[in-house]
Amino acid sequence: MVQCSKCGRSAVELVRYNGSHLCAQHFQEFVERRVKKELRARVDLGRVKDIAVAVSGGKDSCVALVLLSDILGQRRDVRLRCVTVDEGIAGYRPDTMSKVQALCASLDVEHTVVRFQDELGMDMDEVATLLGQRTPCAYCGVFRRRCLNQAARAMGAQALATGHNLDDTAQAVLMNFTRGDVERLARLGPHIKVQPGLVPRIAPLRMIPERETYLYALLRGIDFADLTCPYWEAALRNEYRDIVDGMEARSPGTKHSIVASYDALRPLLQQQYPPASLKRCECGEPAPSGRCMACTMLEELRKRKG
Repeated sequence: MVQCSKCGRSAVELVRYNGSHLCAQHFQEFVERRVKKELRARVDLGRVKDIAVAVSGGKDSCVALVLLSDILGQRRDVRLRCVTVDEGIAGYRPDTMSKVQALCASLDVEHTVVRFQDELGMDMDEVATLLGQRTPCAYCGVFRRRCLNQAARAMGAQALATGHNLDDTAQAVLMNFTRGDVERLARLGPHIKVQPGLVPRIAPLRMIPERETYLYALLRGIDFADLTCPYWEAALRNEYRDIVDGMEARSPGTKHSIVASYDALRPLLQQQYPPASLKRCECGEPAPSGRCMACTMLEELRKRKG
């Protein structure tokens, strides 16, 4: 039986990138300390008093909501609310929605649902029948970002927290680097300058590996939806996930190194590629050209639909 490096109790996890074995209590504390550190580094709670949390029902976003509730729930000067996007994916989204509703009820957190059908005039299942050269995830990602930003802005939120973890961040860095999209790399965040019309994003789990998020959810008894989106196989990100996971398996700590390197370079990237001046799209969303990508994509889809 492997013992915890800190207390001698039975270990539940070997943290390969630092060599420590941790019991359930010390593992949870290990995760919570890093989330608090990330939150302190990215959020000025003297100014930010209203935070929306994007929760899909999966492990990452549910853990993010629980931890933010633990950390900020006792503060009367900070308001925490939840936003869920219902893309309209049969056999997938209804089950995840029920998990979010139950979690919000248990935490006494206000829950808002934004539906593709209401906001865009079509759901994701219909979008998937009208695809051109883009993948379903390309459309879904753009539409989700618009819905989340609109909802957070409408409720007066000063920050929008997402469940993006270390794996997500490392994959995004590598993906934009290999595609040569340096300008997009500079925009990845965390966001420092607040752009008019855009609610700044924060990612409390940014330095927490996906594996640890999963284990944390199990140890805390957080009820999440362990389902896979039926459209996920077409996503380009899957290739980068495999690459990053393979490097991490051979050299533990690679994911942290990718993100740490990006953080060191980010000030230089943002100096070279400062945020563009934004105009207002006809839908109300800010966009560099005056027309947002969501409206461009919707026009494509409507033409194919006839």
